[in-house]
Amino acid sequence: MAEFILKALVKAYGIEDQYYIESAAVSTEEIGNPIYPPSKRCLNQHGVSFDPAKCARQITKADYDRFDRIICMDASNTRLIRRIIPSDPEAKIHLLLSYAGIDRDVADPWYTGDFEQAFQDILRGCEAICSFARSHESFQ
Repeated sequence: MAEFILKALVKAYGIEDQYYIESAAVSTEEIGNPIYPPSKRCLNQHGVSFDPAKCARQITKADYDRFDRIICMDASNTRLIRRIIPSDPEAKIHLLLSYAGIDRDVADPWYTGDFEQAFQDILRGCEAICSFARSHESFQ
């Protein structure tokens, strides 16, 4: 959901041409799988468009050089990413909600079943990222 929420926000701000946004999994469990149906329903309910052909891929060490930021949904994601990308000399790896000044993980709907709460957490973090990006030219 985060990929498509963030894409929708940067489009709404008219800055989508300044960013390349792509999600990736931290494990191999979902590789090749499409967007989870409850996530699709939640995005649809909020009018957030998504690519129905999107399939999961796993993050790679090369992604560190490809992307300016690597945004994690929770501490578990961060730990698993650090197994794949053990060094973060440019401080690119961040928790999503940290941009909103919140010191907690995004509610994981896989465990809670609450896709709406996950959506709201992600939206809040993505809105904060956009606000941060607009006020920090170096974010780009």
